[in-house]
Amino acid sequence: MKKTLMLVAVAMMTAMNVSAQNGYDETKHEVAITLGIYSNSQIIDAFENIGGALVGAKFENESFTGPISAEYFYHVKNWLGVGGIFAYGQNKQDVYLLGDKDGEIKNIYLTLMPAAKFDWLRKKHFGMYSKLAVGATLRNEKYDSIDSSSKDDSDSEVHVNWQVSLLGIEAGSPTIRGFLELGTGEQGIILVGVRYKF
Repeated sequence: MKKTLMLVAVAMMTAMNVSAQNGYDETKHEVAITLGIYSNSQIIDAFENIGGALVGAKFENESFTGPISAEYFYHVKNWLGVGGIFAYGQNKQDVYLLGDKDGEIKNIYLTLMPAAKFDWLRKKHFGMYSKLAVGATLRNEKYDSIDSSSKDDSDSEVHVNWQVSLLGIEAGSPTIRGFLELGTGEQGIILVGVRYKF
C-alpha cells in the first residue's frame, strides 16, 4: 500500500511537472507593442522631399513619431498565429519656398493589416519567427500656411501597405518577452517591442 501511494505521488508530480513544462505550448493568444524605425511612410516622405526640392521647396526641422504598433495573434497551431496589426506614425516638418518659411506640413499615418506569424523555433524562454502582414494605410496630410491670406490645405488618401519581418527573435519568460525584428514595411526595418502570451 505504501509503495502504491508513493508511485501515485511520483506519477502525480511527474504529470504536474510535464504540465508545467508544456504550459507555454498551450498559450493561444499574443498581444504586443512595438516601436520601429524607417517605415514605408518615412521612406515615401523622404522621396517626396526630394521631389519637392526639384521645384524649389526646402524641408527642415523634420520630426517623425513612430511607427508605434499594437499586435494581436491567435495561434491556430503552435507554429502559426493569425491576427492583425495597427500602426501609427506622424511626420512634421517646416516648408521653405524661395528661402522663406511658408508653413508647416503634418502627416498622420494610420495602418491596419491582417497578419500571420510563423514560429519556427518555439521554446519556453526563447523563440524565432517570421511575420507577414498586408493591409492599408490612411494618410492624412495637413498644411498650415504662415500667410494669413493663404488657405490651409488638408488631404487624405488610402494606399496598400505591408510588413515583412524575415527574422524575429524573442526572449524572456514563458508569458512576457522582449523581441527584435528585422524586415521591411510600415512597422519599420528594425523594430523592438514587448509581447505578452496567454
